Amino acid sequence: MTKKNISNGILLFYILGILTCYAQDFGYDGSEGPTHWGDKYEKCVGKHQSPIDIDAKNVRFKDFPPLIYDNFDKHLEEVSVTNNGHTVMLSIDKGEIPTISGGPLNSTYGFSQLHFHWGPNDTLGSENKINHHSFPLELHIVMYNMAYSSFKQALNFKDGLTVLSFLYSVSHENNTRYNQFEQALDAVHNLLASKKFRDFVSLGDFVAIDRSAYFTYEGSLTTPPCSEVVTWIEFKNTIPVSKEQIRNFRLLYNKGGHLTHNYRPVQALHDRIIYYNRGISNHTSIMSTSWAIFAVFFGDRIISFFV
Repeated sequence: MTKKNISNGILLFYILGILTCYAQDFGYDGSEGPTHWGDKYEKCVGKHQSPIDIDAKNVRFKDFPPLIYDNFDKHLEEVSVTNNGHTVMLSIDKGEIPTISGGPLNSTYGFSQLHFHWGPNDTLGSENKINHHSFPLELHIVMYNMAYSSFKQALNFKDGLTVLSFLYSVSHENNTRYNQFEQALDAVHNLLASKKFRDFVSLGDFVAIDRSAYFTYEGSLTTPPCSEVVTWIEFKNTIPVSKEQIRNFRLLYNKGGHLTHNYRPVQALHDRIIYYNRGISNHTSIMSTSWAIFAVFFGDRIISFFV
């Protein structure tokens, strides 16, 4: 049994335990909402919290080594999809786990779980923003530093986790790569519903876009305990999905009814630096000048900015 293999059962135990525990005492509205998280979880009022609003004109350019994805192109042997009342989460029960290294990372990180954040309509829902712009949906692939024995242990170290964050744009057509996941969503509408699936789509199918350009910064988990142990990798290009596919997330139930929104407001940047890895496609002669023009595509919108 390799380190990447079925320590997954232990890993899943930790993840589900953590999420089930927190499901009882935090939410996104009223006395359980984000402004009150710090009452019970002191790290939630720290200086390096996530999410943030990425102001593109203030980023620093840095050419990182290529990100190395391992097992991202393989179907997942067995997974559990769970509605924990705060989000829909996918974890791996059986089989080799995907890993990532390179880029801004100084170690190899193994898959822990993925989950989503969304809003009540298609104008907001993402946690991170770019140039004050919100997106209707955001995917977080949470990965832990495999230098540590478990996800739980990694929470105690500054380099413990990385989150691969993907933003979504509204398309006129369904994204067929999400067909199997849509079936999973339909199976877990009810609070705490969970269902196992075999031969599930690969992580590469979830994120089938050009991933060479991204922002990166040091931050935290966006839910309690808000541990400041996360290297965030926020990809520039968006994943297209239809309005109907986004709407399916809002059909999930939490303890108060439909789970229509589950995003934390942006947090202050304070003294942190946001780096931008331009990607191979953006390496042009104009980048060597004092004024560089970037185009970030938001569906059919283009927002240009200058640095």
